[in-house]
Amino acid sequence: MIPEEDRGPTWLRDYGFTDFGDIAADINAMAVYAAKLIANVQDSYAPHLGALSQAVATPLPQAEFGELKLFFEQHAVAQGRTETNVYRYANGTNALGKAAEKISGDYRGSDAFSHATVADVHEHLNAGEPIPSTDAGAA
Repeated sequence: MIPEEDRGPTWLRDYGFTDFGDIAADINAMAVYAAKLIANVQDSYAPHLGALSQAVATPLPQAEFGELKLFFEQHAVAQGRTETNVYRYANGTNALGKAAEKISGDYRGSDAFSHATVADVHEHLNAGEPIPSTDAGAA
């Protein structure tokens, strides 16, 4: 038996215990979410990628003044990272929608809740294009 003074505060003694059972996913809601997410990327985001990319990639003039030259160099770095993030958002959001779509399709049956696992979710999320890591200086 653990002495009372060594048991810790009363309010913390049942930490980690839950009595509400497993967490279940609403398969039908997941299918609706997937369809809306994919449609949003295709209809509202993707049509603007070309114009945005062109605007972001506009080069600045060369400078002889040292501080201005350093600013232009950092501006070019920021432009590259912005363009990368714009495309990663589109690809990542689309991959998330496709994963939700696949999971909802795979587990639509009556026994779906007893078979779906966290590993399945990870597998479907990782099935998309790998997202390249940013360079070490990226914020």
